[in-house]
Amino acid sequence: MPFNRAVIIDENFARHVAQWAADHSATPTPFAPDQPLSTSTSLTGQLLLELFDAQLQSRHLDLQARLLRSRDQGFYTISSSGHEGNAVLGELTRFSDPAFLHYRSGAWFIQRSRQLSNQQPLRDILLGTVASSEDPISGGRHKVFGSRSLWVPPQTSTIASHLPKAVGLAVSLVRAQRRGWPLNIPEDSIVLCNFGDATINHATALTGFNGARWLSYQKIPVPILLICEDNQWGISVKTPPGWVEHTFSHLPGFAYYSANGLDLLDAFNTTSQAVQYCRTHRAPVLLHLRTVRLMGHAGSDLEMEYRSQQELEEAERLDPLLRSAELVMTHGLLTPGEVIARYEHWRKEIQRIADEVVQRPKLTSAAEIMTSLAPYSPEAVQSEAARSIAMEHRRVVYPEGQLPENGPPRHLAVMINYALRELLAKYPQSLIFGEDVARKGGVYNITQGLQEAFGTGRVFNTLLDETNILGLASGAAHLGILPIPEIQYLAYFHNACDQIRGEACSLQYFSQDQFRNPMVVRIASFAYQKGFGGHFHNDNTVAPLRDIPGIIIACPARGDDAVQLLRSCAALAQVDGRVVLFLEPIALYMTRDLYAPKDGLWQSNYPPQGESAILGEGRVYHPEARELTIITFGNGVYLSMRAARQLAEQHNRHCRVVDLRWLQPLNVEFIAEQARISGRVLIVDETRRTGGLSEGIITALIEQGCGQLPIARVCAEDVYIPLGPAAPLVLPSEAQIIQQALQLLHR
Repeated sequence: MPFNRAVIIDENFARHVAQWAADHSATPTPFAPDQPLSTSTSLTGQLLLELFDAQLQSRHLDLQARLLRSRDQGFYTISSSGHEGNAVLGELTRFSDPAFLHYRSGAWFIQRSRQLSNQQPLRDILLGTVASSEDPISGGRHKVFGSRSLWVPPQTSTIASHLPKAVGLAVSLVRAQRRGWPLNIPEDSIVLCNFGDATINHATALTGFNGARWLSYQKIPVPILLICEDNQWGISVKTPPGWVEHTFSHLPGFAYYSANGLDLLDAFNTTSQAVQYCRTHRAPVLLHLRTVRLMGHAGSDLEMEYRSQQELEEAERLDPLLRSAELVMTHGLLTPGEVIARYEHWRKEIQRIADEVVQRPKLTSAAEIMTSLAPYSPEAVQSEAARSIAMEHRRVVYPEGQLPENGPPRHLAVMINYALRELLAKYPQSLIFGEDVARKGGVYNITQGLQEAFGTGRVFNTLLDETNILGLASGAAHLGILPIPEIQYLAYFHNACDQIRGEACSLQYFSQDQFRNPMVVRIASFAYQKGFGGHFHNDNTVAPLRDIPGIIIACPARGDDAVQLLRSCAALAQVDGRVVLFLEPIALYMTRDLYAPKDGLWQSNYPPQGESAILGEGRVYHPEARELTIITFGNGVYLSMRAARQLAEQHNRHCRVVDLRWLQPLNVEFIAEQARISGRVLIVDETRRTGGLSEGIITALIEQGCGQLPIARVCAEDVYIPLGPAAPLVLPSEAQIIQQALQLLHR
């Protein structure tokens, strides 16, 4: 079997056109290009030629990508070949309709680019193929379809993870309109999202479909057009015949349209209806576009290992470019010779552009690569965090109009509630949502009364699906909304981690900060709950969170810290577009006392307007102590403060307790400074011994030149948290802290 099917597919085009010419000796009657092809379509001859050009250009980009790869000049060969019928979507939707495109969308992207002047889609795509730093969307970080001006956020080899955020953007579009918030797209815009037939089996895709149906069932508008481009293959796994139609044709909540993506005329007519229905009815639509996969999954995919030559040849006979060539020749728009000339023209033009872009600069340093990963404007963030709200605006959102700073000291749960009220008042386009956050006020009553104060449009319940919650946050943030979603427990976040890891935190990086999806994700976290246990409600691992590039993680141990941290977290999101995780220690929510019953020492006053916690700024207790530095966070702060009291009273040894407050990125200079003051370091880490925060702290100390200091740690064991009274046996305790502290102090 011939190895290089790309060459065969390329040669097939000329053979097919020549054969058509031989079979149609009579010259077709010249067709008026400005007229529809028939009374049953609005597709004109001129538009057919434009779509045909987009298909030809996309095909030659695919062929060129393989040539570049063979010379080690290009680095991406997932092609759009066989899917070029999606060019009709680039024509029939607007450049202002947000579009989440998967990797076989070359013709779509090219045709959409025609809607704006000064676009150079061929050059832009090739710059991405050769990983040039001049690629206008990703700057050489990945080959993606993306454009700020064309409203195409970049997607990186996505399978299904873009569906939840596409649904989230669609429903947020309507929510923003109803609240009168300014939008940078027309009010009747729709959201577009395409994917392959194998994708519909992915759990994240099912989440997106279910989220759209759940909303639609409640008569909530969701103007989203989901396009399944069905080429019958998932790499080497064959999709069962009829599976896509069986799945969607009678699925409640969706309008279903089926089109032949191999025939521009049929694809154009059916897509026109689907787009119109979605735009008019503001309801989810599934467009089933039948395609064919040519040249394999990617350049490294050897199809002959799982497909026979007969199967490959049958697929190649369905090449949509062959049918499009027949259409333009049948209607007399081009002669066979002109079709071949057009085909070769685009080959030469794309070769010319390729020869030029391979000479363009590449990324040359880690600093250059990382520049768009985590933008940080310290002065602007601090100014925003300190920005005050007029008293009259604040009074109306607190119970009985009593400003919290005028009230008595309160515990962590109440202080977070007060801070959230402040943020909702400060940022009119902020939203709080999640499971049970509305009338119930959340499992721990943290959001109690917020819906009553701000209305159902700004504080609302979602379906019980963390992937949808975080997808909604990401989609809403694309529109300039500031989402503050709640995840009920830290273990639940892991179910949906990729919405943050693969989607939200990668957007600024892969778009050179042209697209942003800022958010502050509140997560009830960690263990030590008395009378309530088990792993899923006491999860103590942060390793999967800290491993996310660009993420910010904050963790308060007491109420005043929570307020100051939340002010800064919101400012980081608002100013720099950052994604922030706010980990709230559940066991400290209601804690009032520190050393003795009713001492009230773990309560705090509400910080005045203007006070915030700068990113990386820790808090030091007992700063005068110089015998031992205890570095900790969350529940560890509470335990370490109690242990330090006993060490002072019973052993006359004095320890400073350092609350990091920011778990990612770690302030390594601050950590080293605190370590040097005492010359001894004890790390109290309620996360696990392996993969926990203590490993990062010790590494920071060594790299900052403190590796010679006596260092010890008290960590949770590498095990899931058990139920009931067994839980404390695997978690750090006051006794362990005292024991390790004394050992260090005697060294």
